[in-house]
Parts: sequence; C-alpha cells; structure tokens
Amino acid sequence: MLLIFRTKILSNKNCAASCTTHLSERFGTSCEASPSPCGPKSTALDSVTYTKLVQTAAKSGSMVLGKLAHARMIKTSFNPCLFLLNNMLNMYSKCGELGFARYLLDGMPQRNIISFNSLISGYTQMGYHDRVFPITLFFNQSLMSTITDESVIETFELFMEMQRRGLKPSASTLSTMLKACNVVKALEYGKQIHALVCKNNFQADEFIGSALIELYALLGSTEDGMKCFGSTSRRDIASWTSMIDCFIQNEQFESACDLFCQLFLSGVKPEEFTVSLMLSACADFAASRMGEQLQGYAIRSGIDNFTCVKTSTICMYAKSGNMQFANKSFREVVNPDIATYSAMICSLAQHGLGNDALDLFKSMPNHGLKPNHQTFLGVLIACTHGGLITEGLKLFEGMKKDYGINPDEKHFSCIVDLLGRAGRLSEAENLILRSGFQDHPVMWRALLSSCRVYKNSVIGKRVAERLIDLEPDASGTYVLLYNIYNEAGIESSAEEVRELMRGRGVKKEPGMSWIEIGSELHSFMVGDWSHGSSQMIYTSLERLFENMNSTGFEDETSVYAYSLT
Repeated sequence: MLLIFRTKILSNKNCAASCTTHLSERFGTSCEASPSPCGPKSTALDSVTYTKLVQTAAKSGSMVLGKLAHARMIKTSFNPCLFLLNNMLNMYSKCGELGFARYLLDGMPQRNIISFNSLISGYTQMGYHDRVFPITLFFNQSLMSTITDESVIETFELFMEMQRRGLKPSASTLSTMLKACNVVKALEYGKQIHALVCKNNFQADEFIGSALIELYALLGSTEDGMKCFGSTSRRDIASWTSMIDCFIQNEQFESACDLFCQLFLSGVKPEEFTVSLMLSACADFAASRMGEQLQGYAIRSGIDNFTCVKTSTICMYAKSGNMQFANKSFREVVNPDIATYSAMICSLAQHGLGNDALDLFKSMPNHGLKPNHQTFLGVLIACTHGGLITEGLKLFEGMKKDYGINPDEKHFSCIVDLLGRAGRLSEAENLILRSGFQDHPVMWRALLSSCRVYKNSVIGKRVAERLIDLEPDASGTYVLLYNIYNEAGIESSAEEVRELMRGRGVKKEPGMSWIEIGSELHSFMVGDWSHGSSQMIYTSLERLFENMNSTGFEDETSVYAYSLT
C-alpha cells in the first residue's frame, strides 16, 4: 500500500541508509537487525518509535524526520497500524503536503473518522487562506459542477465520501466544515451542516457554536446567531467575540456594546482581538467616548501593546477626527507591521493629507516592509482626495510592475474616481471597460458621481443605464441620474427617472446617523420624530435655516433627493 510513495520519497539509493543513521542518532534505538538493500545490517524500528518521530515532525512543522521515517517503512516493508497511519496523515496535512496525504488516505486499507478529519482540516487550512470563493452547494448537487477550486473540491468531496461510508461525523469534523462554508460563502450548505449538528446533538460545543454564529452573521440573522450563542454550554472568549462581531457586521452597534458589557459581568476577560474589534466598531459608528474608555481598559490590562489594538486605536481616533491622537498612537507602536502602516496611510487619506500619506508610504521600504493590496488602496485614496493625479497614476502602474500586485476592482475604482474628479470622464469610462471588472457596480458609481459634478448628462445617462442593469433595485443610481438631469435643466428626463423609480417600486432607504452626547449614543434618520427631544431639535434646525438664509445661502434641490420616493 505504501509503495505508491516510492517515486516521490525515495528519490535516491542512499535515502534509506541515511534515514537509518539519522533515526538511530535521533532516538538512540537499538533493535534487532533486519536485512536491507542498503547494507548487510540495519536498525529495525517499531510502531512506537515511528509514531514518536511522525508526531515530532507534525508538531515542529518540519517533515525531514517524518519523510525519513516513511522512507524507512517502505524500504523495510513495515506494515503500519491505523494509529500510525493517522499520525502520518496528520503530519502531511499540517505541513501542507496535501498530495502526499491524499495518496496515503486513498491507499489505506482501513479508515476512521480521524483519518478524514486530518485531511479535511489540512485542506481547510491550506486551501482557503485569505480567499473567498462565491459558491453555493447542496447535498443533492454535483460538487464538481459547482466548485472550481481544487482544494475546495477536495474538502467537500472528502466529507461526502465520509457520509457515503457511513462514518458518523465528530464535533471536530462539523466545526471544520462550518468554517470552510463560512470562508467560501457556501451559506446554504452551512445551514445543512447545522442540521447535522442538531441531528448529532453537538449544539453545545463551543467551537461549533462560534462557527455557527459566524455563519448566521454572514446570513444577516443576528437572532439565529444569538440562539446558537445561547446553546453553547461553555462560552469562552472566542464565542463572545464571535457574537459581538455578528452584531457589528449587521450594524447593531448598541447590541454589540450591551453584549460587551455582559462579557465583563460574566467574568470572562476580554482579549486583544475582542478589544480590537470593539475599537474598530467605535471607529465605524463614531463612538469616540467609548473608544477612549476601551483604550483605557487596554492600557490598564496591558494589551495596548498588541499591534492589532494599536492599529484599531489609530482608526478609531482618525475616524473621530482626532488625527493628533491617531499620529500619537502610530508613533507608540514598537514594531509597526504592514497593517499598522496601512491603517495610518488610510487615516491620512481620509483627512485629505495626501502628501503625508505618500511620504509615509515611501518610508516603508526603510523599515523592511512591502506594501500590500490594502496599503495601495490607502495611498490611492490619498492621491484621489488630494488631487495628486500624476502620483496616483504612477503608483497604480507600479503595483504590478514593481511589486507584482494585481489591482482589484477597489484599486480601479480609485483611479476612476481620480480621473473623474479631474474631469477626464471619457478616459475613466474607457479604463472601466478595459479593467476586466466592468460588471462591478462600484466603479460605475464613482464615475456617475463625477458626471454629476461636471454636469455631463450624456456619459451620465450611459453610465446610469449600465448601473441599472447591474443593480436594478439600487435607489442611489436613480437619485444621482435624477440630480444630473435636474441640475442640467432637463426636466422631462428627470421626470422620466422619477416615474421609472415608481414603476419599479424602487425606494430610497433612509440613511441613519449617530451622535454621541455625554455618555449616551443617539441615532436618527431623515424626518425622524422618534427622539424624545424632537420638538426642540426641529425648532433649533428651523432657526439654523433662517440664519443660513439671512446670509444669502442657497440650498440645492439635490439635497432633498430623498423626497423622490
């Protein structure tokens, strides 16, 4: 059975001889001699020694000893037991040699749940790293027809083979499969895995609980996520963090804050990742006071020195408008990594400090750091907001040429916005058509906004029609096109856009804003009267309008675009 590895492992005649010497020196094993092609006598090793060697290789991540042991087994025709074979599977999987691991599994005369778990875990760890595959899977569909990535195919096929062999999945199996579903966005398949979790009564497992919470966060169902959180018998920090993240992903910041407070009351100590997550949420929801309190906790608990906490602190202060403290937090980082630099560059970009962002970007090589996708995104945004057209185009061209980084739709969107703000609308349109991302709405939206600024109704109409084809229910496109026609004085076309919205039942979703006063966070929408002090607020607003009008301020009809619906 193990002879399938002969050509891969035993690449020369001296391999077995060298492995015998190495193994003897490593373990000091002295066993009875057995014949070997490499010499008159050789040391025979038993299953215990082989297992120790393989486990050591798996733990260290270096397969030199493990492969030597495997080669020795083949040369001496050693017949490993299932326990040793599973350890070998685990070694090859953990070390990323999934081809070896799959060959080994296919040749095993016996397999159990541990055999499949080792390889499924290996494919998950090695195949889904920093990648997302838009797939949808069902138990009754052909996997080959719905997945294109080889590692994804192997993972789900292994799970299906396990099912066909009648092997009952363990909690570890289902936890790994749920994580795989979350990464590749196979959400419907994940719900079916949840059914298997319930069928096998694994709902209380904390690892499964965290994976299920993440699944329902992606599905936008915080209620189901909370049910999974409540079903977990032992709520560790990972479970709490997953549920807090579930609320944040679905823009339920107040619920996230409440759960974070419950975390303190439960006696579980927040870790650096939990605090970093909450700091990022404070940045996104403009809750600077709570962010400052979280930073205070981080300092008192000693986790403020973690790079992820510092990076989130930079974002929190920058998005709150306090660049002085954002700069201070950046300077306090002992060994800033690429994420820290990217956060600071993006923060400078958001505040229109394009030259400062460029200077920081250029200083990265001096610290042994190479920019990544996020860094380039930040510096391109800085060039866009700062009107640095030449620098932005040069950086964009250098992404592939100098750093081997392929621009994605976000980078192209920055250049489209850069050209659009400069009035080079036709050039921006041609760039979209050549980019390979012409089916991504974000670039067309950036160009449509520029068409409105320059009152170009010809290109604006063409861009809007493309956007409506891509996103027929997105109200923003209709509103922008209406404003373009309205400001250009083409009232008949503007009215047609209004009628088109009504005919299709498209309604503009009201925007929501937050403001922190004292220690209380207030949220409100356009035309909202739900606040207890609404009468006073609108009275003050009317007084402000009167003062504005008295100074000669003229409002724009586009400000009231929400009235279209």
